[in-house]
Amino acid sequence: MSVLRLSTRDASRVEETWKQFVPSAALQRIDPERFRFDWFSAEAPGFSLVRYDLRAEIHSVVEPEDQLLACQVTGTSAEVRTKRSSLDAGSPWLTDGARVEARWESARVSALVFERRSAEELARRMCGDDTLRLRVQTGAPERRSADAHWSRTMDFMTSALEDCGGDELVIAGLHRQALWLVLTAFPTTFRTALEQDPQTRAAPATVRRALDFIDENAHLPITVDDVASAVHISTRGLQYAFRRALDSTPAERLRRARLEGAHRELLAGTSDTIAVIARRWGFTHPSRFSAAYRDAYGVLPATTAGRRR
Repeated sequence: MSVLRLSTRDASRVEETWKQFVPSAALQRIDPERFRFDWFSAEAPGFSLVRYDLRAEIHSVVEPEDQLLACQVTGTSAEVRTKRSSLDAGSPWLTDGARVEARWESARVSALVFERRSAEELARRMCGDDTLRLRVQTGAPERRSADAHWSRTMDFMTSALEDCGGDELVIAGLHRQALWLVLTAFPTTFRTALEQDPQTRAAPATVRRALDFIDENAHLPITVDDVASAVHISTRGLQYAFRRALDSTPAERLRRARLEGAHRELLAGTSDTIAVIARRWGFTHPSRFSAAYRDAYGVLPATTAGRRR
């Protein structure tokens, strides 16, 4: 994963930087007297997060190819429109190739950009429809509450990507979380697929194979979708099978396996700090790891480490 921070008054850097993520991006008018550009981006396999403040009178155009682009523009005199209609300024919007134009005087822009092919493959695993063709039906979100939810999610995603240290396990989870947010917040073919009945052909043998796969690979950056793929069932079908057989979920079992891995390391003794061990097993926030560990083992991680010493 690569992270970029940039603050400049050089107008040429705006388009140059933005085109790295959305090649179709174009800034058609800039007022150099008021211009300032503050940029943050995190680029990971399959997706990128972008946030920037751009103080200038701007006319921006995007028409992404082979990408899904979810974006929010909040600022002074902001206007966003497609060829067919105007979108609510300040609300997030989504395009899978349709042209979107935005104008503003000063604004904060936040965006999630997904590679279309990998997004479609991941969406198929999440919904269980191997024939899914990922399409955006309208660019506006389903509910007005999407505005606040989008802002909170982008704050969380930014913090998590900054703090994860490039950990592949954490990044894979964030990729899935971000795509789920986008595909369920907007009218898409993914939402339609979710309304269909999940696969129910899973047998206890499938659950046992899934548990074995989790135990053997919990130290790797696997997701629930990877578990389902390994035992040849959809993610929804696997979730149904776990709930029916174990009254649990694959995500809960994966989290438990990772807690057990961290527990074993603490018992064995190591020169690594608790934070390093927690991150190695997919827990980016030490306080959340401590709370989960205490719930599972009745003591804090530091207590286990102290007893071993």
